[in-house]
Order: sequence, then structure tokens, then C-alpha cells
Amino acid sequence: MAEKEAKKEKKKAEEEEEEEEHECPEGSPAWVMTFADLVTLLMVFFILLFAMGSIEENKWKQIKSSLRDALGQEDIPEIGIREGLDVIKEKVLDETTIHAVDEVGAMVAKEVEEIASEVEEFVFKNKLAGQVDVSSDERGAIITLSDTVLFPAGKSRMTAAGNNIIKQVFDLLQQFNYDVKIEGHTDNAPIKTEQFPSNWELSAARAAEVARELVEAGFPPTQLSIEGFAQYRPKVPNDSRKARAINRRIEIVYQRGSVRKHMVDVLRRDRR
Repeated sequence: MAEKEAKKEKKKAEEEEEEEEHECPEGSPAWVMTFADLVTLLMVFFILLFAMGSIEENKWKQIKSSLRDALGQEDIPEIGIREGLDVIKEKVLDETTIHAVDEVGAMVAKEVEEIASEVEEFVFKNKLAGQVDVSSDERGAIITLSDTVLFPAGKSRMTAAGNNIIKQVFDLLQQFNYDVKIEGHTDNAPIKTEQFPSNWELSAARAAEVARELVEAGFPPTQLSIEGFAQYRPKVPNDSRKARAINRRIEIVYQRGSVRKHMVDVLRRDRR
């Protein structure tokens, strides 16, 4: 009997000891604090990123232009105001609108590429390499005419060779029914004459001369605009005679905005 009692006591003691071994210690495990610190740091990091985030002004202008064309809405609110957020919420997130913006953008890009391709072919056929060049950037398709061929140094009256090139370029421009902007550029050599007090006047006068020649050839004046940039938009640094010759140029720009407007009008007519 005593032996049975002793066995029961021993078994009971073992069970109590086993329960004590499996008891969880008071408080949370140590790794929980480390994890909480990590989550807090990540949250602070993303808050800082959000606070420092900003939309570039040029990017926003491009978005506004695309929205205006796709939505047919003249007044797109400025960046950062509640009305702007409402437009994005109500309009941009609409699937049809997004598709329209993408479609117009793709059409404009394709048309600019085709204009550049046509100009390249024209230059090759008419043996104008070195006198006429073509490129494209965010402005659109750009036909560059060498200033050294068009004008004498410091003058705005076109040479006979320049007149001949402009007549050939006119034949090219007739292929595309878009507005064009004519930009005049000079090098950084200063000029100060009674007619041209600075390169501003010289660059604008040369752009106007090209525009006048195109209008006389038959180009619609309502589709032309001019702008003079003087020496402030160089293609290369003005550090040599060759570089300065490159910077003296006339650029005829098929602007993406004009191409986009035409494409939007076409889309609207097709969807009526």
C-alpha cells in the first residue's frame, strides 16, 4: 500500500515538473520587438518617399495635352489641386479614355516617324545631304537647313543657292498637311549692327525670310509660325569653327501638337 502511494506521488511530481517545463514564459518573444522596429522603419521610409515625390512640370504639360485631346476638354486643372485629382479619378481611370490617349499617342509617334522617313528619302533623291538633315525629338519631326548655304555671314537675305533649296523643301512640305514652325539659330559670335543689334534679331529675321519664301512659293501662311533663338539653343558647343557652322541653322519643325490635333479630329470623325 505504501509502495502504491509512493508511486502515485512520484508520478504526480513528474507530471507537475513536465507542466512547468512546457509553460510559456511571461511576455512576448524577443524577435517580436525587432520585427516591430523593422515595420516602423519601412513605414517611415515610404512616408518620406511619398512626401518627396513630385511630378515634373514638363511631364504634367504632356499629360494635360493628351488629356485635352482625348477628352475634348479645354480646361484641364493644374497639378496638385483637388480638381486635378477629380479629373484623374473621373476621366483618366476610365478604360475608354486610357485607350483613346494611348491610341492618339501611338498614331502621332507613327506619323512623326513617317515624316522623318519621307524627308530622308527626299534628301537622298535630291542629293541634299550636308545641306538638309532630318531628326525627331519631343518637339516632333525636324528638318534642319544649313545656315552656311542659305545666308551670307551676318545677313538675312537668302542666297541664290538658298532659294533653290527652299523651293525643293517646299515640294517636300506640301506632302504633309500640318502646321510647321520655323526656328532661326545662330552661333555665339556677337553681332551689333543698325539692322541687327543682337543675334536675337538676326535669328528671327532669317526665320522670317524662310517663311516669306515658302509663302511666295504657295505654302499656306496660316500653317506657319516663326521663332528666333539666337545662340541659346546650340546643337554642339561653340568651341570651333566647324561647331559654330553646325549651330547656325534653320529648323522647320512639324510639331507633335499639330499632328496630334489632326489625329484627334480624324478619330472623332470616324467615331461619329
